Amino acid sequence: MINKQHKAHGKKAVVLLSGGLDSSVVLYLARKKGFECYCLAFDYNQRHLRELKSARAIAQSAKCGIEVMKISFPWRGSSLLDKGVELPGGRRVLPNTYVPGRNIIFLSFALSYAEAIKAKAIFIGAHAQDYSGYPDCRAEFFQAFKRVVNTGTRAGKRIKVFTPLINKSKAEIVKIGRSLNLPFALTWSCYKGALKPCGKCDSCFYRAKGFKEAAMEDPLIS
Repeated sequence: MINKQHKAHGKKAVVLLSGGLDSSVVLYLARKKGFECYCLAFDYNQRHLRELKSARAIAQSAKCGIEVMKISFPWRGSSLLDKGVELPGGRRVLPNTYVPGRNIIFLSFALSYAEAIKAKAIFIGAHAQDYSGYPDCRAEFFQAFKRVVNTGTRAGKRIKVFTPLINKSKAEIVKIGRSLNLPFALTWSCYKGALKPCGKCDSCFYRAKGFKEAAMEDPLIS
């Protein structure tokens, strides 16, 4: 059910919020730009639900409502969907954490949500630099999706798709979060759902790299 706690005022935006560093920074950016933010997260039988705890906490910290949609990827092969597949520990072009079509699916739900509530924007925290080579995190993909929005919805060009981090490095993203007073301790990036980040998976690697290059301590491991 669509979250009804928001009042119908100002410009609305649907923000895809995973609970990770990037999407959390984007939520705070959208809020700074004056958008009334409606967060959308997904329970898709992923490897763990720790990130959803963070998504709820970040949404609450930003004083925004959040919808958590339950969907299913019944097929396997990705280590994010199948605990029997070992998480990659080394950097590679396209790791087995890739979930086929995930951003296409998530954005499609966000688009439907945005059109239903007459939102003017969709925000997503994808970025191309310092990333794992996912094809649905490239600028070309988002340009193509914008054409889908323009031609495949009644709202058309009235709904804008924003990827404010697309060309940013992790260090730049960390710095943006600092400037927005993002509560980093509430975010979660690790592919494992333990009490503390594993420090070994791709996501931990890039997060640590970003904090180091930004000359900051990560509160999750400090």
